[in-house]
Amino acid sequence: MATYRSGRRRDDDIVRFPLVLFLVSLGLAAGALYVDRPAERPETLSQFRADATNALLPIFEFIDAPVRGIENVGPWWKRQFELAEENRALQVENAELRAWRDVARSLQETNARYRDALNLQGPTVGQRITAWSVADQSSDFVRSRLIGAGRADGVATGYPVVNVYGLIGRTVEVGQDSSRVLMLTDFNSRISVMADRSNARGLLVGDNSEFPRLEYVGRDPDLRDGDRIVTSGDDNVMPRGLPVGRARVDRDGRWRVELFSRAAPVDLVWIWPFEPVLPPEADPARVASPTDAATSPPQTQPQTEPESDDGGEG
Repeated sequence: MATYRSGRRRDDDIVRFPLVLFLVSLGLAAGALYVDRPAERPETLSQFRADATNALLPIFEFIDAPVRGIENVGPWWKRQFELAEENRALQVENAELRAWRDVARSLQETNARYRDALNLQGPTVGQRITAWSVADQSSDFVRSRLIGAGRADGVATGYPVVNVYGLIGRTVEVGQDSSRVLMLTDFNSRISVMADRSNARGLLVGDNSEFPRLEYVGRDPDLRDGDRIVTSGDDNVMPRGLPVGRARVDRDGRWRVELFSRAAPVDLVWIWPFEPVLPPEADPARVASPTDAATSPPQTQPQTEPESDDGGEG
């Protein structure tokens, strides 16, 4: 006959954990956590842990080296394929850049011949001065930089300052070994710019935001979103052609400029010596103008009395 067997386990089959052992283990764990704190750890224990780590480090490295190698097999081959694709893209880009270099050299020679034929005198630009940006002195109301070059290096007030990608501002205060640069984003910055495509003129006005405004562009300016913006030189403050940024339209329909200089941190900069064109009244070697000739008193010829005829009778 089948015998009935209860599904319950007997009390003697249940493993009971002694309460005293549980409390002791809990106390040891709390003590280990407390001792492991850096502020409460005894110096002897710290030294023991450091010696043990130094002794076991070669073993850990020996065991971990094959594991790291197997884990890096997949990413390594993936990176090789990415590098091969990037190398092909760079070769194509390099070939295109060589072609554009030849075009640029040809245009440069043509431009030089035109300048010689027209006897055109452009703005005077000297050798650039290299400096590091040593401090960012921007605040809620001022956007400026301190650079490590001054009068001793040939820097003067008003020189344009550029980084790897484009114009960042101009020098406003020059000391013996340092200068302060007023950024294009500063509220007090005003420079004349134009679109490289259409020569549409405007004024780049800083408003302490990352995207300065384009003002005085007219009601229907010949501007397109993405047009390259460069300095126009109309204000006689900056030389013509320095790269500034790209024209963008904000959500309010106003024109702004996405600065090229935002593409990299402002660390290494170049200062371009620039001498503005002097007005005639400030030029000591000026010649007499037609106005001066018109206002000068006319010169009269001395009149001579006619000779009398001595042979006649009175």
